[in-house]
Amino acid sequence: MRIERRYTKEGQSPYADIKFRLTTSEIKNPDGSIVFKADNVEVPEFWSQVASDVLAQKYFRKAGVPSRLKKVEEETVPSFLWRSTRDDEALQKLPDEERSAGEQSSKQVFDRLAGTWTYWGWKGGYFNTEADAQAFFDELRFMLASQMCAPNSPQWFNTGLHWAYGIDGPSQGHHYVDFKTGKLTKSKSSYEHPQPHACFIQSIADDLVNEGGIMDLWVREARLFKYGSGTGTNFSSLRGEGERLQGGGKSSGLMSFLKIGDRAAGAIKSGGTTRRAAKMVIVDTDHPDIEQFIDWKVREEQKVAALVTGSKINQKHLKAIMKACVNCEGSGDDCFQPEKNPALKREVKLARRNHVPDNLIQRVIQFAKQGYTDIDFPIYDTDWDSEAYLTVSGQNSNNSVRVTDEFLKAVESDGSWDLTWRTKPGKISKTLKARELWDKIGYAAWACADPGLQYHTTVNDWHTCPASGAIRGSNPCSEYMFLDDTACNLASLNLLTFRDEKTGAFDVAGYEHVVRLWTVVLEISVLMAQFPSKEIAQLSYEYRTLGLGYANIGGLLMSSGIGYDSDDARAIGGALTAIMTGISYATSAEMAKELGPFPGYKKNREHMLRVIRNHRRAAHGERANYEKVATPPVPLDHKAIGACAEGFRALSAHAKAAWDTALRLGEQHGYRNAQATVIAPTGTIGLVMDCDTTGIEPDFALVKFKKLAGGGYFKIINRAVPAALRALGYSESEIAEIGRAHV
Repeated sequence: MRIERRYTKEGQSPYADIKFRLTTSEIKNPDGSIVFKADNVEVPEFWSQVASDVLAQKYFRKAGVPSRLKKVEEETVPSFLWRSTRDDEALQKLPDEERSAGEQSSKQVFDRLAGTWTYWGWKGGYFNTEADAQAFFDELRFMLASQMCAPNSPQWFNTGLHWAYGIDGPSQGHHYVDFKTGKLTKSKSSYEHPQPHACFIQSIADDLVNEGGIMDLWVREARLFKYGSGTGTNFSSLRGEGERLQGGGKSSGLMSFLKIGDRAAGAIKSGGTTRRAAKMVIVDTDHPDIEQFIDWKVREEQKVAALVTGSKINQKHLKAIMKACVNCEGSGDDCFQPEKNPALKREVKLARRNHVPDNLIQRVIQFAKQGYTDIDFPIYDTDWDSEAYLTVSGQNSNNSVRVTDEFLKAVESDGSWDLTWRTKPGKISKTLKARELWDKIGYAAWACADPGLQYHTTVNDWHTCPASGAIRGSNPCSEYMFLDDTACNLASLNLLTFRDEKTGAFDVAGYEHVVRLWTVVLEISVLMAQFPSKEIAQLSYEYRTLGLGYANIGGLLMSSGIGYDSDDARAIGGALTAIMTGISYATSAEMAKELGPFPGYKKNREHMLRVIRNHRRAAHGERANYEKVATPPVPLDHKAIGACAEGFRALSAHAKAAWDTALRLGEQHGYRNAQATVIAPTGTIGLVMDCDTTGIEPDFALVKFKKLAGGGYFKIINRAVPAALRALGYSESEIAEIGRAHV
């Protein structure tokens, strides 16, 4: 492929026009205690302290980086892409404490990421010439430093540690498909092939201990959580409570196993400090245990409330009982006998009236008798990382119910809905009113924010590969939906970086350039990756799903003076999405021309082209003639785009052209990837790009506090407000006054 230089110059460092500074990164708890501190951290000058802290605390490799490196020559690879390894001879001359350290500069991180992608891209034949590879390497480093785009967290954690520093370790049970031979291969190394994928969908069989079964899933999940990835599974294949077991007896049901998996996930943090396990649990509405599943977190939340309230009541009364014993002036043991100590009698009665257990009451009296003057009874709170939440189940996953159009029609018509046994397909275990189940879902979502909904029929209407099976599951945040045992690696573009601060115009050509290059980055990431199971490795090779998205649309709209909930905003969001996805699929077709379409494309060709044609119709603003879609989409509103500020009007023509190209090239060459884009709810990578808003969400507060899984918190201030006020016509003096009033 030919790689255009847009932001860099040949023969010049990509950092030449970027000023860097040294800073101290320090993360504290609300009480002022220091969780993390690093001095002399090198970051681009314009990066905020929050972005600098995220990079230093989360994404810098903390240990094991050799102080002296040497290049490993490869005849078929350009010298600038040779990987590095530790120089043992040079290291022997250094004191032990100076032989290794952690990353200290953002340039180290940008270089190892971009270098690794370019290295594997060269080996995989993605560049026409060495100059194209060098341009790719330079452009990506510039984009990372300029906060134009960021890959998902596992890329930052894992990618390039072997290429840049020779860091490695024993295999963790991963597999990959050798891109040269197409053979499934068991990894011998933990980092030579990194785990860059954030999003996994894993299958589960109705089997206790065999490969692919229930207990095996917890092991596969652990492999993902360790490297910072997330996973989702549809558990509807597991038999319900009371169903017969092969050896006689009855199953304990779906919920008993979900609680085990939840506890296992809660024990793991990637790297020990960074992020908690991220998982999705999905159950179909016809499962015999669906009602218990819907109510699961509601009941666990009630337990937390009981723990918090109960702990406060117990502490109040037990301390009063202790005080009644201590402040007594009776003789002998009289102070410790309620019938002889009126104050103690009163407090015991009050405690029993509030259901304080007698064993606790008697224990406190005994302590007082032994000479204790106070008692420490812990009070629980509702913090997500508190002992109260750690005590109950269901806190380590997002839960979703998968609904079909058939179920939704039954809700509309107040019809009946059948729950069916898993071991006897089609046999009804229970019949209930569809609306009763729908109301139960609604109440649970109101009470504890779970479960969410996944619309099975609509999702599969837009499925590019139905000949390979239905989409049944999703990753933890539901942006990635595809076949079981597949994976997706994400990256997000920071939309605000494409807005000209002076004119307010959106740089569409620059946006398309970045989309093209990062589609290639994600495709190369599939080639170089290792996966937690043989099945995922094989299917990821066969379908090559990607997840390019964007973030900070709220910041872009705010800076442009456009209301988030407006026709203009919806039209701009739709156009930006259409351009990104169209260009990404066009790039995928371009790669298919050079390297061939994904292996699963042939049997799905007509299905995928149908989906692409439907996307093109929506991009052109058509309202009818969609092929095999139960619910037509909302098309792009070109009239609204035309009424937007001049800087956004070009989006209309570019959206149409992107999908025209995507369809034309796809018809000619097929596609390299079964999926190309998703919109992810960016968290940490949004912070490292200094996005004022995450993903596609509006800002919910101008000042926000983000608690970190590894301890500490960030104070995040929306920096788009002055630009927003300026766009709305406020004078500089008025903006300054508003700023002073809200400091």
